[in-house]
Amino acid sequence: TRYHSLVVEPDSLPACFDVTAWSETREIMGIRHRQWDLEGVQFHPESILSEQGHQLLANFLHR
Repeated sequence: TRYHSLVVEPDSLPACFDVTAWSETREIMGIRHRQWDLEGVQFHPESILSEQGHQLLANFLHR
């Protein structure tokens, strides 16, 4: 079970962002700025409960 106190509504996302990850229920879980080196996620990739979280961090650091 996840608890989100904040969510990104798809209709409110500025055009300069792309969605990079969704939950099973289609909640936005990741975004990337189209021009700047800026990404954000709505989960904790460092958590042992995040599937592939460590790989996600490694991919981000070594790109």
